[in-house]
Amino acid sequence: MIFKGVLDEKPYPDHGLTHREWSKIPPHRVRLDQLVTTTAVLALDRLLSEDSTFYGDLFPHAVEWNGDLYLEDGLHRAVRAALRGRQVLHCRVHVLAPGTPPRPASSVKHGKHARRD
Repeated sequence: MIFKGVLDEKPYPDHGLTHREWSKIPPHRVRLDQLVTTTAVLALDRLLSEDSTFYGDLFPHAVEWNGDLYLEDGLHRAVRAALRGRQVLHCRVHVLAPGTPPRPASSVKHGKHARRD
């Protein structure tokens, strides 16, 4: 298993960070097997594109909440790293306070592929 889990939702509360605020978080090494994805679908064209991060942040974004590390942005980069045999990814990690209440049930996307391994 590449990732700790695969979801098709963001179960953690909305952090409200802007792109500028994310860019101020220094990246650090994260093991792929510690990440829970928040997207269950890959776009093959984006996966195979060498310049998919040209207009975005070079580093994936992860949110640490209640003991889990959720990959919010950067699934394609994480899968590319795994395909290259890497077990570690440099990510920007935003830490939400433990015990912060989850999103209301009405705002959580549930998909038929939502699961945790």
